[in-house]
Amino acid sequence: MFAPSLSGFRALPFVLALAGLALLQPAAQATEAGFRALTVAATGTDGKPAHAALYYPTADAARVIPMGPFPQNVAINGTPAPQFKGLIVISHGTVSTQIGFATLAQALARNGYLVASVEHVGDTWQDQSLRATPARYFAERPRQVSRVIDTLLADPQWRTRIANGADGQPLVGAMGHSAGGYTVLALAGGKPVLSQLRKHCETEAAQDPVICNLSHALGSGTAPADAAADGQEEPVQADKRVRAVMALAPLGVLFSASSLAAITVPVAIHTGEKDTFLVPRFHAQWVKQNLRGANATLQTVPNAGHYAFMNTPTMDLPSPDGSVAGNPQGFDRAAFLDRFAQESVAFFDKNLR
Repeated sequence: MFAPSLSGFRALPFVLALAGLALLQPAAQATEAGFRALTVAATGTDGKPAHAALYYPTADAARVIPMGPFPQNVAINGTPAPQFKGLIVISHGTVSTQIGFATLAQALARNGYLVASVEHVGDTWQDQSLRATPARYFAERPRQVSRVIDTLLADPQWRTRIANGADGQPLVGAMGHSAGGYTVLALAGGKPVLSQLRKHCETEAAQDPVICNLSHALGSGTAPADAAADGQEEPVQADKRVRAVMALAPLGVLFSASSLAAITVPVAIHTGEKDTFLVPRFHAQWVKQNLRGANATLQTVPNAGHYAFMNTPTMDLPSPDGSVAGNPQGFDRAAFLDRFAQESVAFFDKNLR
C-alpha cells in the first residue's frame, strides 16, 4: 500500500512501447528472467482493460531496464523456456504498481516459474476509482487476479508451458503484499466482513492508526463484503486453481475467523517486526491464529518495516506511513530480498504439486 508521487512512473508506458521493438539478446548459458506486458480484456460495459507484467525463464541475455522508480534486470521479449514449473500471480498493495516486486518476480522466473504481477485496475498510482466502493473493492481485487489466470490459461503460448499437478490441472500459486496479501488470502477462501474493520478501528485506532485512517478513504461500512451474509451483489469468490499462497504483511483484520479456519491450501505469512502500516498483532497474527491447516506458517522478519518486501525505489515515494524507500535503522532491504526470494522459490517448489 502506498500513495506515490506520480512523476517517477511517466517513463513506464514509453519503455513498454519500446519493448516490442527490442532486439533479442544473444543466448546465454544461465537462465535469466524474460519480461513482457500482458493486456487483459475489459469486462462489462464500464470495465477497463487490465495489465500484468510477465516474468518467465529465458536463455536470452538480461540487462537493466529503467522503469520509473523500479528498474528491471530482464530480457525484454526474451524467448520463453519450453516448460515452466508453474504459474505464480503477484498482487500489489493499494495505490501501487505491478513492477515493485522485481527481485521476487525475477528470482521466481529464473528458477523456472511464469510470474504474472497483476495491475489492479482502480487501485493503482494512476487510478483509485475502485476505492470509492468498499464492497466492490474487496470483491474485485481477487476477481482481477482470477481474470489474469483465465487469460494466461486460455492462451496456448503460455498454457502449454505450465506444468500440471497429479490431477492434470495447472500448478498455480499466489503471492501478495499488503492489500495484495488480503487478495491472495481471499483467493484461498478468506471472506472479508467490513463491519469487522469498522469495529476494529472504533476500539484500536490509536494502536493501528495508519490503516484506520485509510479505512475512511475506503468508506468502510457496516455490511459484510460476502453476499452469502446479506444478499449483496459483490460476493468474494475463492479461486480453487490457487494451490499455495504467500501473504506478505497482509491486511488481515477484516477476515472472518470461520473463513480463515476453512482454508486448506498451504499459506506462508510473512510480516515485518516494525510494520506500523498494518500492525502485525492485528493483521498477520490474526490470520495465523485462525488458520487451522497444518501447512500454515508465520514468520516475523526482524527489524523490517511494511515495505521490506518491495524493491527499494530509486526515488522517494511518499506513503501514509512514510517513504516507501525508507527502512528501520540497520535494516538491509536488498540483502533481505535476496534471501527471501530464495525462500519464496523453495516454498512454491515444495507446495505446488
